[in-house]
Amino acid sequence: MVEQMRTFLIERGLAEQPAEYLTWLAISCSVLILAWLTNFLAKRFLLAGVSYFVKKSKTKWDDTLAQQKVFVRLSHLAPALVISYCAPLFGPIAGIIQRLSMVYLILVGLLVVYAFLNALVEIYRTYDVSRQKPIKGYIQVVKIFIAVFVGIMVVAIVAKQPVWPILTGLGAMTAVLLFVFKDSILGLVASVQLSGNNMIQIGDWIEMPKYGADGDVVDITLHTVKIQNWDKTISSIPAYALISDSFKNWRGMSDSGGRRIKRAFNIDMTSISFCTTEMLARFENFQLISEYVISKREEVAAFNREHEIETSQLVNGRSLTNIGTLRAYIVAYLRQHPKIHDNMTFLVRQLPPGQYGLPLEIYVFSNDQEWAGYEAIQADIFDHILAVIPMFDLRLFQNPTGADFRGLTGGTDRK
Repeated sequence: MVEQMRTFLIERGLAEQPAEYLTWLAISCSVLILAWLTNFLAKRFLLAGVSYFVKKSKTKWDDTLAQQKVFVRLSHLAPALVISYCAPLFGPIAGIIQRLSMVYLILVGLLVVYAFLNALVEIYRTYDVSRQKPIKGYIQVVKIFIAVFVGIMVVAIVAKQPVWPILTGLGAMTAVLLFVFKDSILGLVASVQLSGNNMIQIGDWIEMPKYGADGDVVDITLHTVKIQNWDKTISSIPAYALISDSFKNWRGMSDSGGRRIKRAFNIDMTSISFCTTEMLARFENFQLISEYVISKREEVAAFNREHEIETSQLVNGRSLTNIGTLRAYIVAYLRQHPKIHDNMTFLVRQLPPGQYGLPLEIYVFSNDQEWAGYEAIQADIFDHILAVIPMFDLRLFQNPTGADFRGLTGGTDRK
């Protein structure tokens, strides 16, 4: 075909050299156009048809294969097959074209196998047994072996050498390679594990006190992970240190949509008491807990009547306490707060009492994760709570200050 086209051009009056150049140009353009057309047809019709049947099928495993782009990567084989089939047309460089197309086919095949293995892991996770016997680690080992074997095949094809001599040569050089490239090998293994297990990503906020790191990941290389700390300094951590040592990744908090508020304040236990009738009448005027106080008074009164309890002494039967009513108020206040996450853990709880009084802890999540906004929300909540505590006839506990001692001795504060 090549010779016929060259002869045809020479017969039409072209010189031999220009005719030969024009022939190769025409063949190259024809093969490239055919490869592009094959790729277009594969994506436009075959891939679209497969996607249509995947959506219509009732099984879920084919959906997972589609999500992992197994079929998309398979479509990339079409242009490579065309180029490989047409390689003999390129005459002197046919061998080079053939080898390059084979390398491309092998690499695309590697991507297809990787996508299939990822899909296999996702399909396996849909079964209950995956919780007790995960297979992701084994799949990662398989990926490493496949990648090594593919790399050797590519080298063998490019060098036009059999695979076995290359394997033999690598075996003899293993000790030297391990010594010379020790850090690179450790970094490579760490990078594979970090990426394979999705342990860190660029933009993650991580803490690693051992290395003084507390900030956002800005770069991940073979040997190091760079973290920009909140004081704008940069910490460089060896990649393998993230595998051998522990660190905290705040990505889960970022992905959850909430940020935890966990703070306690101490109540002076000598101020805790039962609620008198006057106190309850005053509490009914607090809008947030008005219905609560009324319903609890009725519930307590009904219980005491039912059990014929003498209520002249508050210690008899059931009675409301000022500390319990304060907790109900805090719960109601946080429930109506627009910056508190409604669908995450919500606790207002007592911690064990101690020498500093009775701790009441707020354990909720804000729906604003940005640092400044989060701190402002937390401060606003505790500003209100600390100011409202005396209205429940309770006192906060704090160590005595100089003003307290001067008050005991009749002294006055300095103006």
